[in-house]
This record gives sequence, structure tokens and C-alpha cells, in this order.
Amino acid sequence: MFKNILGFVLIDAPHSALNNAGEDAGARTENTVAVKVIRKGRSVYPYVSAQAWRYWWRNTLAEKMGWNVSPIIRDAKIAFTSANPFEYQDDDVFGYMRALKKADGGTLTRLSPLKCSTLVSIFDSTPIDDFGVMSRHEGDPVPFEHQFYSTVLKGIFSLNLDSIGVYYDTARTGFKNLDENYVTKPEIKASIQKVGAAKINGMWKLPKGERVKRAKDTIGILPYLYCTTKSAIHLTDVTPKFIILAVIKGGNHIFMNITNNSYDKPLINVPALKQVLTDYKDTIISDIYIGRQQGFIDDIATELSEIKIDNKAIHISSPKNIVEKFVNVIEQHIE
Repeated sequence: MFKNILGFVLIDAPHSALNNAGEDAGARTENTVAVKVIRKGRSVYPYVSAQAWRYWWRNTLAEKMGWNVSPIIRDAKIAFTSANPFEYQDDDVFGYMRALKKADGGTLTRLSPLKCSTLVSIFDSTPIDDFGVMSRHEGDPVPFEHQFYSTVLKGIFSLNLDSIGVYYDTARTGFKNLDENYVTKPEIKASIQKVGAAKINGMWKLPKGERVKRAKDTIGILPYLYCTTKSAIHLTDVTPKFIILAVIKGGNHIFMNITNNSYDKPLINVPALKQVLTDYKDTIISDIYIGRQQGFIDDIATELSEIKIDNKAIHISSPKNIVEKFVNVIEQHIE
């Protein structure tokens, strides 16, 4: 079974408009910008799309970690990246799809080793309609509206450690990452030589040091994520204020349902967290790392510190410190 890093995060969004849906056709003014929401009956839950979250992630990796981001190629109504995971770390970690002529390799696809959910509000939280005017000009003022909200967003992600830096040429969807004709192209061949990749047992593989670095960068960037959407008037820190990290054998995300959705209860359901850690202790192959920012959900601090799981060490610190501690053990889980 594949080894996956599992992550659970809470992001505090007290006055935010992190992902907009565009103009609201039913609004009072013609230029109204609405936020993205999910509706369940009468309840409304603001959310940030997985695509937006991954966009923050990729951009911060490029700026903070110096990743060489794959250029986007536009062809009529479609767009694709270079599909060169040797040269471009984001093609490796975020996946790709590119349709080439059969002589050049055919259709290449790579499932993203990094998988994530949308960031969804824990609570029912109807967005606020904010009305304003542009009046720094002669003549009548121009009215406009936009929406924002106050909530806490939750999200989950996983990173497949056995897939980073490993590329197949199997003729099935998601596994035809490369093709014999494709790897003989001069630019791909040069990238292979540059990074020191080799074909082993029918698959291309990067050196372990490079695979470890890409995995460590991907997780290590979490305390530095940022979003510029509406930041001029709704500046929001989108780094996790609560995070759980662990390595598991398998693909199911055991931390998916550990929150309470009532304002009357703590955000994290600590008994539910303890239950999944106990139930899956034989599947979890690392220590358990929990980060909580002081001043955020302080009401569960004591209860968290009292969790005990047989044969499992639980590390609790600030989100930034816990990510740094976890990153230091990633190499142990990459072969």
C-alpha cells in the first residue's frame, strides 16, 4: 500500500473574501462581487475551491522554496503545462495532462501526488453584503457591492510519498506519465541527465535526495501560504491555526470528520480525534503531530494534551514548530 502524509487544517477567516464567484446577477447593483458558497437547505457555507488552495500552495513554493514552475502553453481553447516532472517540481507534485502526437508520446497524464479538499466553513455563515461607492471623481458616485464572511475553514490534504519523483509509462489513465518516444526528446533527455534520474524496474525515478527535498518543501511551505484575493480590504492570514500531520499506510483520510459544527461546542471534537487515532493506530506509521496557535481554540488545550495512544508519541506545539518537526522525519518514510 502507498504511504501518504495526511494533513488536517483549520484556517481562521474572521473578515474574509478569499475566493470569489464573480458578479452576482441578482444583486442591487450591477457590479456586485459574490463569494463562493455551498447551500444545504437554508444553511450557507462559504468555501475556497481546491484549485484556489493549490494556487496559493504552488505560488508560495515558487517564491519561498525557489521551485521552477512549469510554463503554461496555450493552444486554442486548451492550456497545459510542459509535462516535464524532471525539470519542473510542480509537474511532479501537482500532476499534469498533455496530449501529444502519437509519435511524440501520445496522451500523458499524471495523477497529483498532492490531493486536497475544498476549504469549507465549519459553520453555517451567511456572507455579509457590503455596500460602497466610488466618489473620488466628478459627477455621480458609482455604487458597488461585495460580500465577505466571518468563519473558520477546514480542509484536508494528502501527499503520496511513494509517487513523488516516480514516473510510470503504463498504458492506463494516470499512470502513463511518460513514454519512450517522449523521453528521447532533446529537452526531456537533458532534464533527465541534469537531475540524475534513472529507469529502474520499468519506472523512472529521481535520486532519493531530490524526492525527499520535494516532499519536505511541499509540507514545509504550509506556515508561509498567503492569499492576495481582496487583501487590500480583507487581509487574511491563511496559514493553518490548527494542524494535524501523520504518515499512514493507505489512502483513506482518517481526520475528515473531527470537527463540531455548532457555535456552542469547541471547533475540534477531541473524543472523535482520539477515536480515529486509536482505531487506526496500527495503520499510522509515524508519530502524530498536532499544532495549535495560542489564542485559537484554547478551550481544547488541556483535553488535547491528555490524549494517549498506545505505542504512539503525540507531539503538540505551535503550527509552525510542529510542521518543522514533522518535515524532519519525512525522509524516514521515503525509500
